[in-house]
Amino acid sequence: MKVIPIQQLAPSNAPDTEVPDPASRPAPGEALVDRRGREVRDLRISVTDRCNFRCVYCMPREVFGDDYAFLPRRELLSFEEILRVARLFAERGVRKIRITGGEPLLRKDVERLIEMLARLDGVEITLTTNGVLLPRMAQRLADAGLHRVTVSLDALDDALFRRMNDADYPVEKVLEGIDAARAAGLGPIKVNMVVKRGTNDGDIEAMATHFRHSGHILRFIEFMDVGASNGWKMDEVLPSREVVARIDRLFPLEPADPNYVGEVAERWRYKDGAGEIGVISSVTQAFCSSCTRIRLSTEGQLYTCLFAQQGHDLRTLLRTGADDAQIDAVIARVWNGRDDRYSEIRTAATAAQRKIEMSYIGG
Repeated sequence: MKVIPIQQLAPSNAPDTEVPDPASRPAPGEALVDRRGREVRDLRISVTDRCNFRCVYCMPREVFGDDYAFLPRRELLSFEEILRVARLFAERGVRKIRITGGEPLLRKDVERLIEMLARLDGVEITLTTNGVLLPRMAQRLADAGLHRVTVSLDALDDALFRRMNDADYPVEKVLEGIDAARAAGLGPIKVNMVVKRGTNDGDIEAMATHFRHSGHILRFIEFMDVGASNGWKMDEVLPSREVVARIDRLFPLEPADPNYVGEVAERWRYKDGAGEIGVISSVTQAFCSSCTRIRLSTEGQLYTCLFAQQGHDLRTLLRTGADDAQIDAVIARVWNGRDDRYSEIRTAATAAQRKIEMSYIGG
């Protein structure tokens, strides 16, 4: 088995220890705008690079095996360090924080971090999970202040799902987690299905049928060329328009307006009132022009795009005595200099480039 150290999968720039001149950055509290006129609104925080799944499109077992070298605990940001960065982003206009991983529920005492973040004024706190640990954790997360969860589920067929997660977890474990999240009030729950042509696209209609009338929002995500290890091929991408057409033939759909500016999922509702679905089309219908997301990795690197090749080091600043103004200056410099539009310029050549693994910075 080929094992690649995390350092090779997650290259980063030299530490951003050189702080810009205060006069050259936006005033404290002023919203940050990148070079394409996009404001920062969403912060995704990865709290662990570990996962109990080995999904074929994210952490394939031939790369991330049982003896894979995950980050040692000392290299992970502490909850206090995460809160400090999150507070600075909230002061710059971030209104949603999503906790990701790896599998974030593997981070010890993660509900304590949720409780800390939930005290930030005017910020929605959400979490993405594979769901299998929710039966014992959902209520604790809700009590800590978590607003809602998104659960990954790539098939209803049990044998297919076990092959895709490559850790022999049954579908029933995830469905129990979704039920636990509902009971704890962590809704509306979104259920994400990554669609890979020739692998699980035969389960699209079954997933739609199952989640109609459930109150949950099923979202279909095009298979993306994230990272360097999932063996992405364009012919394995099933365009979202085909997903919508297939469901529409069974259950007529009509388009629905976005909930907010920059929403990545295109919304469709059932004409009979049975709920809605969403499609996320990063490959075939790029939404870079309205992207408001920035990502904080497990050990304190800022990434301005899911398809980034390099990050910007905040951990060094956090651990070498930088004050809030200095860290804010770096955050402002990183976002103001952002020009990312990877999905708009994707080619066979860019798809082959080594990029940060999704398991390292979250989806």
